[in-house]
Amino acid sequence: MPLASVAVPEPLRSAGRTRPLVRVVGGSAVLLVVLYAYVLRIAVGDVNPFDFFGYFTNQTSSLTALVLIALGALALNGRRLPLWLSVAWGVGAACLIVVAVVYNALVPGTGSAPAWVSVVLHVVFPVLVVIDIAFSPDRPRLAWTQVWWVLPYPLVWITVVLLRGATDGWVPYGFLLPERGLPSLALHVVGILTLLILAAAAVWALSRRTSRRSAAHTR
Repeated sequence: MPLASVAVPEPLRSAGRTRPLVRVVGGSAVLLVVLYAYVLRIAVGDVNPFDFFGYFTNQTSSLTALVLIALGALALNGRRLPLWLSVAWGVGAACLIVVAVVYNALVPGTGSAPAWVSVVLHVVFPVLVVIDIAFSPDRPRLAWTQVWWVLPYPLVWITVVLLRGATDGWVPYGFLLPERGLPSLALHVVGILTLLILAAAAVWALSRRTSRRSAAHTR
């Protein structure tokens, strides 16, 4: 089913100007945090952008921040939310849930970035994005038939990481090291994808919940 079938309820398209502005500012702030972390890596001689942005956290945070900036900019200019951007919003939220759960449950405190950067990217940003999509009056009503769109980006990321691990030996997270063996790799990959699907289901359900404001519009 094409992305054009995603439903964006008419009563939920307007969110005033404060929320869009917060999205633009918040998304820009997250991009600056990621850039700051990269500058710190450059300062110690680790200048390879493919390594730095090979981390799922850095990729997902940057991409979702860009989505939020686009959402805010469109709203501030009085333009309707494109349907593909609605899906990207949901995908970003689901992936950020994975970022938060995997980091805090499997690899807490293992990053080289300052503690406050890790907190922003692994706790604060995921929580705020999920809250936004759950309670904002302009959130999309994501169709269940579109939930599979959550898979392509993480699958490409996993494929690239496994190929790099098998060729140049670099992986962003220890549990993806080739020397851990195929059973361990398969278990972790299946576990991450399962968590991703559960996160996407939660985000899609939150997007479809009826708010008091939308209920008032339908009376």
